[in-house]
Amino acid sequence: MKTIISTLVFLFVFSTNVQNFTGKAIYKTSSKSTLKFGDNDKGMTDKMQEELQKRLQKMNQKTFILEFDKYTSIYKEDVKLDAPKPQLGGGRVMVMSFGGSGDGDIYYKNIKENRFANQTEIQGKRFLVKDKLLEHKWELSSETKNIGNYTCYKATFSKEVESIQHAIKNGKSVEEKKKEIITTTAWYTTQVPISNGPKKYQGLPGLILEINDGKKIIVCTEIILNPSEKIIIQEPKKGKVVSQKKFTKIQKEKTEEMLEKFKSRKGVDLGNGINIKMGG
Repeated sequence: MKTIISTLVFLFVFSTNVQNFTGKAIYKTSSKSTLKFGDNDKGMTDKMQEELQKRLQKMNQKTFILEFDKYTSIYKEDVKLDAPKPQLGGGRVMVMSFGGSGDGDIYYKNIKENRFANQTEIQGKRFLVKDKLLEHKWELSSETKNIGNYTCYKATFSKEVESIQHAIKNGKSVEEKKKEIITTTAWYTTQVPISNGPKKYQGLPGLILEINDGKKIIVCTEIILNPSEKIIIQEPKKGKVVSQKKFTKIQKEKTEEMLEKFKSRKGVDLGNGINIKMGG
């Protein structure tokens, strides 16, 4: 009880002096690949598939920066020059070269106004997705753990989602759908008392330092409060304005188009620095 009272007092004192409060949080992400290849796919040996999955996993490990004040934030990738990517050797090979999907994405949130603006691209075409913030039905827990020097509290929410995986079998694209209950676990700290977090996650009584939805893990590795370099948060303005629902529909259509082209095994340029091709 004493600890809870001390925390509430701290939050009250802090809230009276946050007019110029700013900060920066560095996050590392990793996610599982949803691209599968059939066992009978010609030219794809077990060793090649294993190597490909390792490369996909490595390419999904990225660094993002969240810059924030009391009510607004910008979340974007910390883009660095990619090292040359070796090809898989021997005979017929599959070469996948990713320039960095999402390199130019800027995800802006306004907590006070309950809205976001996501500047992103699909195959070289820029969009500005504007909509209301997602409302997660968080269940708070008294369970704690330390992330760095911060004491974090556990929170979870569950929802039913339709999971879609794309597979290449015998040169043909196959879409596999299934419904499942996904539980997302967050760890937040009241030591940084802002209701924010990486990308689409917010709504807790402190900054979210870790997210795990079973497919992607996002972990904060560094926090800088009131940095000497002034942080200026500006809402992105470039791109065709669409709602989240409309953008999701466009994404699905473009994915289906890409898989149709991919079936030819001649390769396809996805734009945004991404190229997938098969050959010898």
